[in-house]
Amino acid sequence: MEVETGRTSQTQRSEAMIVNIEQEEEDINTVDCRGRPSNPNKHGGMKAAVFVLGLQAFEIMAIAAVGNNLITYVINEMHFPLSKSANIVTNFIGTIFLLSLFGGFLSDSYLGSFWTMLIFGFIELSGFILLSVQAHIPQLKPPKCNMLLQDLKHPCEEAKGFKATIFFMALYLVALGSGCVKPNMIAHGADQFSKSNPHRSKQLSTYFNAAYFAFSVGELVSLTVLVWLQTHSGMDVGFGISAAVMAVGLISLLSGTLLYRNKRPRGSILTPIAQVFVAAIVKRKQLCSSDHLHASQSKVTDCNDHKCLHTQRFKFLDKACIKTEGLNTEEGSWGLCTVSQVEQVKILISLLPIFACTIVFNTILAQLQTFSVQQGSQMDNRLTKSFSIPPASLQSIPYILLLILVPLYDKLFVPFARRITGHESGISPLQRIGCGLFIATFSMVTAGLIERKRRDFSVNNPNKTLSIFWIIPQYIIFGASEMLTAVGLIEFFYKQSLRGMQSFLTAMTYCSYSFGFYLSSVLVSLVNKITSSGSSHRGWLGENNLNEDRLDLFYWLLAGLSFINFFNYLFWSKWYSPNPSVHQQPVPTVDLNHHGLSTQKDGRKVTDANHRAYLAP
Repeated sequence: MEVETGRTSQTQRSEAMIVNIEQEEEDINTVDCRGRPSNPNKHGGMKAAVFVLGLQAFEIMAIAAVGNNLITYVINEMHFPLSKSANIVTNFIGTIFLLSLFGGFLSDSYLGSFWTMLIFGFIELSGFILLSVQAHIPQLKPPKCNMLLQDLKHPCEEAKGFKATIFFMALYLVALGSGCVKPNMIAHGADQFSKSNPHRSKQLSTYFNAAYFAFSVGELVSLTVLVWLQTHSGMDVGFGISAAVMAVGLISLLSGTLLYRNKRPRGSILTPIAQVFVAAIVKRKQLCSSDHLHASQSKVTDCNDHKCLHTQRFKFLDKACIKTEGLNTEEGSWGLCTVSQVEQVKILISLLPIFACTIVFNTILAQLQTFSVQQGSQMDNRLTKSFSIPPASLQSIPYILLLILVPLYDKLFVPFARRITGHESGISPLQRIGCGLFIATFSMVTAGLIERKRRDFSVNNPNKTLSIFWIIPQYIIFGASEMLTAVGLIEFFYKQSLRGMQSFLTAMTYCSYSFGFYLSSVLVSLVNKITSSGSSHRGWLGENNLNEDRLDLFYWLLAGLSFINFFNYLFWSKWYSPNPSVHQQPVPTVDLNHHGLSTQKDGRKVTDANHRAYLAP
């Protein structure tokens, strides 16, 4: 009994020493604003992350005020048709999220999160200013015209030439800036919490919920105050306020400069990935044997802050690690890769199916920012005789709910679930994503039912319109779904053991939004083409009047796709398996010598000098 107790205490001391070593290494790899190693007592933690949360709240406040009411501006001021306007909005938002990959790449490879946010934050600010200028100067817009009252003899003049160029230049300056800022806000805030520090590691899950809370606050203010100002004071004033709000966000970012832990850029993060594929293709005809793997026949190697075991999945990539026998010259990095490189590529590939399963989810989100806003514009939006609700403000409803749900989730549900499951986040990110995808289907079911009711009511009662409150349920249901899916996806990707790629992985979650919005554009065009019947009928969504369109059938189509996508996700979530060492690190004995480790297990010795582990026979 005494021997067993001694072994237990020895194991605990060993684990504590490894945690201290990993924490020391992590602190060395993070620096303060002057490039010196960060001090855990002075840098990082929630006191630093709160300034990043400030930028996140103000940035989303600025961009949401533009994106969520953009379709109204594009139709009423730039005079684009409904379907084209919807595609302009979805392409704009899709481009923002697609450019997040570029922002993540620049951050992890060359600039770091802080400088990427600062540089591209000012680019986004310049786009807001240019939008405000165009909206204010009549010469930069087509002549005023009511799109609902136009006819074939007197159509409204569509923005073209120089006017369209100014509009799209301003719009895509905003897209470039916002796209590069977004993934780095999440990643830089999460970087303030050391994964090797147990207390701060638990705070990481709280931070992700806090980040979504900040996002909800920004969206709520945007969709109420800023959209109301756009509607009653003009889009030029609204765009100008977005510029001012973005400036406040940049000030918040700069205010925390002295407190940040900054991760060092690693150089191109894509080169090691490309090297694995090139080497594997070149050696595709060679037989793979673990005895010929590079790095001392390594079975255990270093990935991010964890030890990664050599795995048997995607075995064709292992050929990149094979040493070619009989060569007199040393193979270069494009001909021979380490097990660490290969395992990181395997992890990246295994994430792609999970990523793909969230695309349909974001296609649903696109409808709530386009067609659902148009639904609201053709309904009775009067709250009182003197006050009307701007249709774009409907999107604030789920965020009002989330301001209550997110704190309750973090403070009540997570501790309760943690006691049952033992998981630091209460339930795993994959379980959280799955719950959100399941709920999203019912948002489109509700939307389809309500749109059918609205359309029938308007057709049968030409002088009356249905109350705008009827479309509230579809926003509430999707809001609950988004809280689960969006936060779960970010947490899942950020916690993957891919060294120095946290910004890029966070960008991948935003890229899912991009593909979702692009898919929405494709579906709108495809549905119109398939359902059109000559010049007499231009398809379900081909008219500029929702009373003549069949938006309800389009919603049902999306509900069906979402339901199929949920079962697709169940398959891939069961297929996904993390590297086992990420969660299991057996440490029976430890010998601390200049930060070199030795471990005995099953008669084999594992050594770790400079924190790189190799399993030798």
